[in-house]
Order: sequence, then C-alpha cells, then structure tokens
Amino acid sequence: MYLYKTCNFLIISAVLACSLQNLYSQSSTPKTSSKGLKDYYKNYFPIGVAVSPRALQGPEAGLILQQFNSITPENAMKMGPIHPEENRYFWDDADAIVNFAQTNKLRIRGHNLCWHEQTPKWIFTDAQGNNVTKEVLLKRLKDHITTVVSRYKGKIYAWDVVNEAIDDDSTKFLRNSLWYQICGEDFIVKAFEYAHQADPNALLFYNDYNTERPEKTERVYQLLKKLKEAKVPVHGVGLQAHWSIYEPTEKELRNAIEKFSSLGLQIHFTEVDMSVYRWEKHRRERKEGESDAFTPELEQKQLEQYKKVFSIFREYKKAITSVTFWNISDKSTWLDNYPVRGRKNYPLLFDQNLQPKKVYWEVIKF
Repeated sequence: MYLYKTCNFLIISAVLACSLQNLYSQSSTPKTSSKGLKDYYKNYFPIGVAVSPRALQGPEAGLILQQFNSITPENAMKMGPIHPEENRYFWDDADAIVNFAQTNKLRIRGHNLCWHEQTPKWIFTDAQGNNVTKEVLLKRLKDHITTVVSRYKGKIYAWDVVNEAIDDDSTKFLRNSLWYQICGEDFIVKAFEYAHQADPNALLFYNDYNTERPEKTERVYQLLKKLKEAKVPVHGVGLQAHWSIYEPTEKELRNAIEKFSSLGLQIHFTEVDMSVYRWEKHRRERKEGESDAFTPELEQKQLEQYKKVFSIFREYKKAITSVTFWNISDKSTWLDNYPVRGRKNYPLLFDQNLQPKKVYWEVIKF
C-alpha cells in the first residue's frame, strides 16, 4: 500500500513538473504564428534585423530565426569596435555574428566601413597628436577596408561603405568631418574603390538618415549622381529610415524612392524603426514630468505609420531589395538612450516580452 501511494505521488509530481516546464517554455518563447516576416515578404524583399552578439542565444535568437532572413551587425563591424588600435583588430563579436548567419543561412549586410562617428582617434593623428596627411589617412583607410572586407569576402553580400557624409545643415553639402577636412571628397571615392578591390562581388552602398526630407533627398541624390558619373563602384543607397509617427509623409517617401531609383541604384531601407516621439538630434536629459508611456493613441499612430510605409515598400518592390529593422524588439532599442537618456521608446514590431504588437499584424496583412 505504501509503495502504491509512493508511486502515485511520484507520477503526480512528474506530471506537475512537466506542466510547469511547458508553461515556462510557452511564457519564454515568442507567441507568433509559425510564419515570420520573412515568409510574408518572400515575394518582395529580404527582411533583416540589426543584432549584437548577446542576441544570438536564447529567446531573441529564436525570434531572429523565425522572423528574419538577413542580419546586420549593429556595432561590431564599425571601425572603433573592430579596429581599436592601428595594429590590433578585435574580431570576436563580428565573427560570432557572421558564424551565426552562416550556420542559419541568413544574409549579412556589413555595417560600416567609413563614418565620422565611432572612429578611433588614432586613424586621424600621428605620434605627436597632429592630424596626418591625406596620403597617410587614405593609406590607413585602404588598409582597414581591405583587411575587414577580405576577411568576410564571400560571406557578406552587401556593405554600407560610407555612412552619413552629407551635412545636417541644408545650406552645406558634405559634413565637415575629419575625413573631409583632411581628404576632401576623395575619401568617399576611395572608400568605394578599396571595398570593390577587396571583394568585387559585394554590393556597395552609401548610407544616410533623413533621406526623405526634400532638401536632404536632393543633396544625397547629387552625391550619388556625381559618384555614378565618375564610374565609382556604388551599387545602391541605404535609406536608414529612423522615422517617427510624425514623418515621413507619403509624398516624401515616394519622391525619395523614385528619385534614387532613377539613378539605377538598388534601395535598401537599412535601419528601420518608428519612434513615438518627434525627431531630435542633440542629446539631452529627460525633463521632469516628461512621460514615456506607450499610450493607446501613440500605439494607433505608430500602427498607421508602419502600415502606410510598408504598403509603399510593397508597391516599389522592384526598386527596394532589402528592408532591415534596427534592433529586435522594444525590450532593448538604441532609442531608449538617444537622444534622451533613459526615456523609454517603443519603435519596433515586437514588445518588451518579444511578443508581436498590434502593428505587427497590420504589416503582414496584405
């Protein structure tokens, strides 16, 4: 009798444990349909996401594989992180992302080879701390691009070669960065040439933000037109798409797509997110009483904006050959700390628990 009761107790305990384990598994696994964004958009364009190495395991990794078929290293391949000292490269994070992509048959967009930010100080200066000559800087740029692109040749199909070279001031053309101060416009031309020499099969992109604002659309267009006419190996334009529930308008977005595609360039939307706040450029602290609640009103505005832009994306599927979200979910987004430190933002299709938001179902409903 004692043995019988003991057996029953053990059986009941095992059943309870199994039930609890199933409950835990269900709560920690994103609840979506078996199909992902990549499946709904398979006849349109690849759907990508920017990732860090820590996202390559656990529930986030599962969500990446379910929803996306392309990835971009968020920071791991920028010049500062990957080449912190002249004679030292740090490959671990970039290699981890490339290996994850190859193992799971994902496309990889390389980001980025030349930028005015996240660039190590050493590249611009000599041993005395003075700015180097144009010849020295271009040699360092060539060494960097050749080394990085060659390492991933045949694995990375597209690179953001030059990032954000157009000035924020609409009365100016190129940003007055150290690249420009030392090299003039030649650093842009040479960056594309060096990348093409290192991997002739890779697609090479110029990447920038606010590209739908008419005055910036025109200046980016003029730069690309100039590069094309000079036979520089540029194959596409990356429109970052760090947008908000307030912009861009339908007219602005259509104009940008049509203008850039008229140059015969591929269009990639490279860093898509939809802030629930108005655009700000300069960093600041959060103001007293400044709300960061994701209200039903903001949720509805975001839904309508995402629905509009993806409808336009689908319409221009012949010109658009990739769409990439910047971060996986609202759990962690760069906009939580930029431009307002500590102000929570909700710019993506998945919430802080990795669950699809209402907007997700609108983006796939077509």
